[in-house]
Amino acid sequence: MNLPMIRTAFLASILLAASACKHSDEEGHGHEHEHKHHETEHTIVATSPAMQDVVLTRKYVSQIHSRRHIELRALERGYLEEVLVDEGQSVKKGELLFRLLPVVYKARLHGDQAELQTAEIKLRNTEQLFEQHVVSDQEVALARADMEKAKAKVELAAAELSFTEIRAPFDGIVDRQYEQQGSLTEEGDMLTTVSDNTVMWVYFNVPEADYLEFLDSESVHPQGQQRLKLQNSKLELQLANGKLFDQAAADTLTVESTFNNETGNILFRADFPNPRGLLRHGQTGTLLLRQTLAGAMVIPQRSTFEILDKLYVFVIGEDEVAHQRRITVDHEMDDVFVVASGLEAGEKLVLDGVRQIRDGEHVEFEYRDPQTVLANLKHRAE
Repeated sequence: MNLPMIRTAFLASILLAASACKHSDEEGHGHEHEHKHHETEHTIVATSPAMQDVVLTRKYVSQIHSRRHIELRALERGYLEEVLVDEGQSVKKGELLFRLLPVVYKARLHGDQAELQTAEIKLRNTEQLFEQHVVSDQEVALARADMEKAKAKVELAAAELSFTEIRAPFDGIVDRQYEQQGSLTEEGDMLTTVSDNTVMWVYFNVPEADYLEFLDSESVHPQGQQRLKLQNSKLELQLANGKLFDQAAADTLTVESTFNNETGNILFRADFPNPRGLLRHGQTGTLLLRQTLAGAMVIPQRSTFEILDKLYVFVIGEDEVAHQRRITVDHEMDDVFVVASGLEAGEKLVLDGVRQIRDGEHVEFEYRDPQTVLANLKHRAE
């Protein structure tokens, strides 16, 4: 290789190294600029507690029962002669549902009626003899007693005959039929059940702590020992498909008289009208007890941090210095806490950037209206 070529190669290597250094410096400056830009994105954001009405929802697993749900049983032994209704059929009070073969009971009634007629004739004859001073008044009393005894037998036979006809005790729906036409039934055998579904009783278990808190609140007014009238609360029923039942409950709750010692719960009952017959006996659901807390203090969950199972916030004073302060919470809801103590209305607290500052540090912040902040919450705090 000659000298000019060596010089050319040497100059090219120098230019290449210089270009690489320049590119490295530009890249370094670019990272520094990006880092500064990243820091500016983490601006401290502050807000204040919001004072507003809050709807607190408690959920309880519930059992749904008909207001009246009874068993219809055979009162006499006999063959089931007629079945006049079908399962699921609506019936009216007094409507004939089943008839047992009445031949035996009719014959017994006719025999007892004949004995009654005989006793009545004997009583009339004895009274005539008494008027003629042939028999004593004791004979008349004995004849009258025999007549009353025969009359009682007739009434019993008539009642037994009526027992062969099973009628609906109230308006309702016939459920499953346990005996079919022609079956031999014994006294006490269950034929079917009848449900009155116009009003449904929804039972739910309330823990003792909820029970005491509920009674201490302004949401109820005692109506006797076992009745509570709701004032600032609303009852809704969530069905198995997740949808809400379209009827509101009555504003009065029925409370059982004793706690269950094994579970620590007490049974409540809410009454729901059921005009369309959607609810049936034996269904399950979730009772939603919604209480309105008037003028509650609300803060976003993400403005808090936890130390040893205790909640804290950073409060910014008039001197723009952030101080750590412990708070207590009454209720936890989606994205927000209802504060019981530790904050005052109008105080500024750090919303975003809690982990960037230390206690006693001077901060520069951007303030946001609390109602705007709450309106834009979408996720629970981590």
